Amino acid sequence: MATSSVQEYDAIILGAGAAGLMCAVEAGKRGRRILVLERSERIGKKILISGGGRCNFTNLHTTADNFISANPHFAKSSLARYRPEAFVKLVEKHGIPYHEKKLGQLFCDRSADDIVAMLEQECRSAGVEIHVNTDIREVGKRENFAVHTNNGTFSSARLVVATGGLSIAKIGATAFGYDLARQFGLKIQPTRAALVPFEFSQADRKRWCDLAGVSTDVIASARGGNQTFHEKMLFTHRGLSGPSILQISSYWDVKEPISIDLAPGLDINALLRERGHRDQSSWKTLLREILPRRLADRWLEIYPPSGNSDRALAQAERQLHSWEIKPVATEGYGKAEVTAGGVDTDELSARTMEARTVPGLFFIGEVVDVTGQLGGFNFQWAWASGFCAGQEI
Repeated sequence: MATSSVQEYDAIILGAGAAGLMCAVEAGKRGRRILVLERSERIGKKILISGGGRCNFTNLHTTADNFISANPHFAKSSLARYRPEAFVKLVEKHGIPYHEKKLGQLFCDRSADDIVAMLEQECRSAGVEIHVNTDIREVGKRENFAVHTNNGTFSSARLVVATGGLSIAKIGATAFGYDLARQFGLKIQPTRAALVPFEFSQADRKRWCDLAGVSTDVIASARGGNQTFHEKMLFTHRGLSGPSILQISSYWDVKEPISIDLAPGLDINALLRERGHRDQSSWKTLLREILPRRLADRWLEIYPPSGNSDRALAQAERQLHSWEIKPVATEGYGKAEVTAGGVDTDELSARTMEARTVPGLFFIGEVVDVTGQLGGFNFQWAWASGFCAGQEI
């Protein structure tokens, strides 16, 4: 393609997701000529399906402790520079109604379309140019970065990679961002599906999976109890899901079992003593009050108390509080909400998200080895990392 046809910009952003759009807005507001390239037919596709279509757009209690990374300190700088309150202020500026569901999780009252429309309007106001249906065929660098696409070639001294991870391939997820990082000599932390349901072995499916749809409150633990989550668990046709399981999946070592407390905070035998009856029959009656009936009955089939003695009932209670399961796998990137791992944070400036060895090259959002827990944290990382890069480009 002739040089005369190359279009020049102050910065090119690859990916019109949460991080890319936030970066574009901030850079555009600073008077930069910004181009956003998106391979899908519309912007913000992952935003639109998030939170059941309501978009859990941030969490008021965000700290670096809510993230997994090879460097647990890396996210602190970005998160401090762009707090959840700043995004809430933007949401309120656009008159978007929202509510706190629980534990600082903020959701749109109407739909995730409100957030995408807000970002699109902010981009428009900041003079940002967005091209959808754009396939990137090659990225090169001499003096500037050259991005060759099906819609022409674009050039800039600054290139921001906001292409996301491998999760949810049906909306266009690819390994492009990782491949680009490797092209420029950057290291990648191994990637894996995170915030993802577990799959049972065939034997465990036969025991439990006809309970699909049954949900109960649990404490799920991994890493010897060093990581725990107290939320709902859901039986599925393949294994286990629900918030507690999605959370603990991000911390799961495939060699280790998961421990599940099916009666969190309850002392079953103390409750039996209060009722004046401590025997197998009373145990079974109480268990049906504590657990969903179908789960209680299945549990009693598989783990019946071995007798009426104190020792037998104490053992039955220990089993209930420490059910060990060993998933054979997760349901993979197709069902994962996010991708753990990614561009090694040692390669990036924690303040600007710029590659240390490639001036002008930035990585933001999910493509970076910073992965949030469930509850709006991954969006807050997208906003924060996008903001920081947007202040620099």
